[in-house]
Amino acid sequence: MIGPGAGPAARLEVRGLSKAYGGHPALRGVDLTIEPGQIVCLLGHNGAGKTTLVSVVCGLRRADAGTVRVDGIDALAHPARARRRIGLVPQELGLYGALRVRDNLRLFAELAGLHGRVRDRRIAEVAQALGLTPLLDRRAGTLSGGEKRRAHTAMALVHRPLLLLLDEPTTGSDVETRAALLTLVQRLADEGAGICYSTHYLPEVEALGGGVVILEEGRVIARGGVAELVAAHAQPLVELLFEGPAPDLGPGFSCDVVSRDGPRLRLGAPDPARTVTTALAALGVEAGRLRGIDILRPSLESAYLALTGRRFETAAGDSAP
Repeated sequence: MIGPGAGPAARLEVRGLSKAYGGHPALRGVDLTIEPGQIVCLLGHNGAGKTTLVSVVCGLRRADAGTVRVDGIDALAHPARARRRIGLVPQELGLYGALRVRDNLRLFAELAGLHGRVRDRRIAEVAQALGLTPLLDRRAGTLSGGEKRRAHTAMALVHRPLLLLLDEPTTGSDVETRAALLTLVQRLADEGAGICYSTHYLPEVEALGGGVVILEEGRVIARGGVAELVAAHAQPLVELLFEGPAPDLGPGFSCDVVSRDGPRLRLGAPDPARTVTTALAALGVEAGRLRGIDILRPSLESAYLALTGRRFETAAGDSAP
């Protein structure tokens, strides 16, 4: 279970973290712990606070309140010391296109204090893990999109960080790049790294098999394993999609209305077939505006919907104000 109360060896301990932009709160008292070998996936819609949280942890933004400790180091008081233990894979690619892939990796290795044979060995290791070995002597600007994404990730891993922060790392990636990255993340966790993985792809969360933390308007609203969250919050739903706003089915309607979100009406559905039949009968003249019916089985997506009131496929890309 992910939560407060980590021991002294925690790779990341965040307590009461708050951050606002121009009076608008982006983080509201966030607590988060990642132990050695633990993968924690951050989920949340655009603006939920995922990118802000990652930015504060790695020292790119100042916190307004709270504490951050990275492998026991106070990251807010000593950001340079903490950063040596952190690997950051942001959404935006950070390659120097005119340089060879090898030179990009050398630069970041040397910034982390690696030189000579140790540096070259680490470059060889991370290149092999991400399928970059044949590309090391190519200019980064000539790589394909997936190859650039792998090289971008390799720069964050070359110094073997104890804490790896990945912010939507597979956005725009091909299948090969996504598979290679997920395999490497699992391997790093097996070797003792702590992983904070922000994503809007639910299959990645399920494939990684770690914990989940859901952010909503800068607050942690749920945390736990996938199966735990599904058992606690998910239920079968019927979603009706209308042209225009979803109608009010009236006080006599017997089904449980879970949410009404613009053109979407979501109904609790222990028996989905019966719920669909009952809803269609209750629509009357409004049936002419019905454009689609979807049955949502209990899953991480339906748990997310129950907790936030929105479907997960609309939750792509968190960007700080």
